[in-house]
Amino acid sequence: MTKASANTGSQETELKLALPSIDPSILLQRLRRVAVLARRTSTRLQLNNVYFDTPDLVLRRQRVALRIRCVGDEANPQWLQTLKTAGRTDSALSQRGEWETPLPGAKLSLKALKKTPWPDIDANGEVFRALTPVFETNFERTLWLVRRRDGSVVEVALDLGQILAGGRTAPICELELELKAGQPQALFDIARQIAESIALIPAAISKAERGYALAQGSLATALRAAPQALSPKLSVAMTAQRVLSEMFSQFTGNLNTLLVSDDPEVVHQARVGWRRFKSARRLFAPVLVRESAPDWQALHALLICLGKLRDLDVARTQTLPPLADVYVATDPRRAEVWQQMMLSLAQAVHLQRKAVRYALQDPAVGTCLLATTQWLGDLTATGADARSGSDASLQRWTQERVLRLHQKVQMAQNNGGTPEQLHRVRILAKRMRYNLESLEDLLPRKRAQRWRAQAIQLQTSLGDTRDAIQAISLLIELGTDRGLTEFLRGHAIGQKT
Repeated sequence: MTKASANTGSQETELKLALPSIDPSILLQRLRRVAVLARRTSTRLQLNNVYFDTPDLVLRRQRVALRIRCVGDEANPQWLQTLKTAGRTDSALSQRGEWETPLPGAKLSLKALKKTPWPDIDANGEVFRALTPVFETNFERTLWLVRRRDGSVVEVALDLGQILAGGRTAPICELELELKAGQPQALFDIARQIAESIALIPAAISKAERGYALAQGSLATALRAAPQALSPKLSVAMTAQRVLSEMFSQFTGNLNTLLVSDDPEVVHQARVGWRRFKSARRLFAPVLVRESAPDWQALHALLICLGKLRDLDVARTQTLPPLADVYVATDPRRAEVWQQMMLSLAQAVHLQRKAVRYALQDPAVGTCLLATTQWLGDLTATGADARSGSDASLQRWTQERVLRLHQKVQMAQNNGGTPEQLHRVRILAKRMRYNLESLEDLLPRKRAQRWRAQAIQLQTSLGDTRDAIQAISLLIELGTDRGLTEFLRGHAIGQKT
């Protein structure tokens, strides 16, 4: 956020919230009616920013952002140079270093960087000399300053505009709540009041990260799992926080991308993120204070919509296409039936994607996601480790929990026969795989690799059969030609044998 003093440095604590697409004027009206903002005067600023990096993106690799900001109009511009360093940025609540300096014009100043971490990044000035503009962000910011009775001060900013990079553009529609004084609880209190009437999604990705992604053409791509590096010296609660935060960020990151992308992989990775999160919650259950956990029931309708969309995507793009030639081979007249079936599936996918986006407009979803973000931030403050013994070895504790899960997989596999039992084997295999991948640093390498390979094999073999059966059910719902569904049923039976 904008500061006026020269070369100010501070720890910025900020909660970032994406707003599902809505008419900006309506959004502003709704915000002004929120009780916490209704009686407060707002101010508007036009902010134009240029971000710099080297051609090989040295700053991005070090998670550093350097920009020049122009505040105001052409008649009276004010120039500011800002350096931001990454801190705790694994969730929508970020804490990072920020150094801001007024400039006489739109030119980078090396002198202004001397009392910042820049000398550690660029000891001989080579990086500075190689800097060039990479992308721009231009937006209008509406500001409210909220002073609370407990002494906390929060700046609420609505940003509406766009990112520009290499001829590409992407919209900016987000809220930033910055803590000026007090405790982070104040950010969540205010955000919760906003979330009661305005749909929102916690956003872990900054404008700078979005700008880099846009410049590289990867802004609308799926966010995949990125397990955190773990040290045996961590407490169990700290480990739980790091693991769960990364998984939840994968979930919310893909929810945000779903608003602008039709890529089936985005849907898939959103569901993977949630399943990973759910699996890790089970694993760490003994050290989590159950009473403090959010009620995730508000996400139920969204998760069902995502599941149905994923089933349709899998049928349309994976399960059915390889069978087209086999079905048509014996009777060319079947080609029309097949084409009609694929058209019906495409229409169903389109409608289901709209249903997912509609579900994201439910304020209850944003409220639940916000509560989860706060819960994750508070995990290490709950005294959770006391429930398992604070002196317990993290590696021993983790290995015991994973071993117990492995035994459950084996037992379910031995008892598996009915479709319900095989489905349980598949679910347990997924849980095993996700937990092995996220806790790899804490487990015996060879055993973990062997168990992971076994889990993937189970997941894949049982998944193919399940996908075929699911595709048939979907086509029956869509009223597909009976001869075609019978052909697919025969194929599924052949897979089983």
